[in-house]
Amino acid sequence: MQKDKALQLLDDIDLDIQKVRDIFDDFSDDMEVVGMIAMNISRRSSVYEPQKNKSETLISLLCDLSKSKDMGSRWAVAKNHLTPPDILEELANDSINLVRALVATNPNTPSHILNNLFSDEKIVRDGLSGNPCTPVKLLRVLSSDIDKMVRLRVVENPSTPKEVLNIMLNDEQKDVATAAKIKLEEAL
Repeated sequence: MQKDKALQLLDDIDLDIQKVRDIFDDFSDDMEVVGMIAMNISRRSSVYEPQKNKSETLISLLCDLSKSKDMGSRWAVAKNHLTPPDILEELANDSINLVRALVATNPNTPSHILNNLFSDEKIVRDGLSGNPCTPVKLLRVLSSDIDKMVRLRVVENPSTPKEVLNIMLNDEQKDVATAAKIKLEEAL
């Protein structure tokens, strides 16, 4: 198959997953095609219905894409809700901070990995602060993070307990305090 034909086929999210696998096997060294495969898988793995297109073939593609030289492919795998925990653990050590940040946002990331990401840089803490599976003990600490955006995401996190939101009513940044107030009022 020619590259142009493969790229055209990959535009279709209803393309049989085995055909996507075959294209990957034929073009695994072509970063443009690999990137399109990652995009195809990302589009077919909706966050609203992640189990809808789950298959062994799709999972094996996610595993293979996680080892790609293409950062965009690893990025797509890190955020995918079907990515197995062991792959997320590998990607939590990626050299690219955006990949680690997306692992931090993924609700399938095991809590021990989320705990390890806690001491990472701001972009990763920002992802962690919005993950509904982030342990409450980390949300408590993140609620006083130096970065305002991290604190705002803690407010927005559905797992943040009311006691933490009550403390955040006194945040030095008016935006954070107002957001905490609104969140508490919504909970009534």
